[in-house]
Amino acid sequence: MKKLQLLLIFSLFGHVVMTNEVNVYTSRHYDSDDALYEEFTKETGIAVNIVSGKGSALLQRLKAEGVNSPADIFFTVDAGNLWKVQREDLFQSIKSEQILKVVPENLRGPNNEWTAIAKRARVIFYNPDNVNEKMIKGISYEDLANPEWKNKIVIRSSSNMYNQSLVASLIASLGEVDTEIWATKLVNNLARKPQGNDRSQIIAVANGEADIAIANSYYIGIMLSGSAGEDQLTAANKVRMIFPNQDNRGTHINISGAGILKNSPNPKNANLFLEFLLSKRVQKYMVDKSYEYAILDGVLPSKEIASFGISFKEDQTSVQKYGELNPDAVRLMDRSGWK
Repeated sequence: MKKLQLLLIFSLFGHVVMTNEVNVYTSRHYDSDDALYEEFTKETGIAVNIVSGKGSALLQRLKAEGVNSPADIFFTVDAGNLWKVQREDLFQSIKSEQILKVVPENLRGPNNEWTAIAKRARVIFYNPDNVNEKMIKGISYEDLANPEWKNKIVIRSSSNMYNQSLVASLIASLGEVDTEIWATKLVNNLARKPQGNDRSQIIAVANGEADIAIANSYYIGIMLSGSAGEDQLTAANKVRMIFPNQDNRGTHINISGAGILKNSPNPKNANLFLEFLLSKRVQKYMVDKSYEYAILDGVLPSKEIASFGISFKEDQTSVQKYGELNPDAVRLMDRSGWK
């Protein structure tokens, strides 16, 4: 029997219950995660049972299931989504010293109720055929409010959680008044009404519909890999990625993250599962397949992402703020006219 293998059998009212499993509710959409789950089972003997869906639907399911929920782990993208689960008092504190040691405090939830598993940056994409390198060098998010970018910027809608978290981070750094002034000017600089997903914004820049797009870094990795098709590969090769705010606080960082649920029937297995995801070998596999950035120091990004630079200055704002300030960010975006 392997050291980590858990084959805990106990009797409950005459029934034999097997607890060598971990039940994961996930809104992540990477097929490569399936191979990770299989590897975890191979190493530990613990079966991984997956329930997939949109984050909002999974949250409603957890609330409906209550204390009888079989879920051990909630695994999702964006700290704002993790905050919503914590707000419903559905997480327990992570006890693993290994996890707390390797994950920086600014990438963990309040009371250590959730943790980052991977990082993603919300960056700027531009077309070098249309944008002078001197104009784009040293750019900040704040600069996107300047008049020289009038009718030249594309970004998805205000209902998108990635944008809400970006605005929340700006509120944390600049204050609500200055962030609202920024958002209003940004809206006035848009080349079109917000529409489509992040890849749509990158494609718009590649096609000359705009000069600048704001989007998550990992999307360019997906496009450059060729897995999204020839058209997206062609578009990706036309644009460049730049990290904003390198001269001051750094680029906005968000996360994929997970927490152990309060009513988890298998909390020990859940802790082992999170430790597995945060091991160096698994971190490298994840970033090579999802094109995110690793939590652990020394784990390089995928070759597609590394082509834009191996390292950059990251904003150290606590990701907790993205949830705490989300209501303020949403109201601010509405007042600014961000559709």
